[in-house]
Amino acid sequence: MGKTLELAMTKAASLPEAAQEQLGRELLERIDVLAELRADVEDGLRELDAGLGTELDIEATIRQTRAEHARKT
Repeated sequence: MGKTLELAMTKAASLPEAAQEQLGRELLERIDVLAELRADVEDGLRELDAGLGTELDIEATIRQTRAEHARKT
C-alpha cells in the first residue's frame, strides 16, 4: 500500500464508524469508476491496434459537444 493511502487509512480509523463507512463506500465507488475507465481505454487501444479506428472530425465533435451542453443549461 502506498504511503499516502496508508496515511489516509490511519486518519480514517480515528473517525466515527458512520464516517468510515461513508468514506469506504466513496472509495470503492471511485475504484470501480477507475477500473471501468481503464477497461474502456484498453478496449479502445485494442480496437486501434486492430485497425478499427476512424478519423475524428474535431470541429464537428466540438460543435456537437457545445450544442449538447447548451441544451442542458
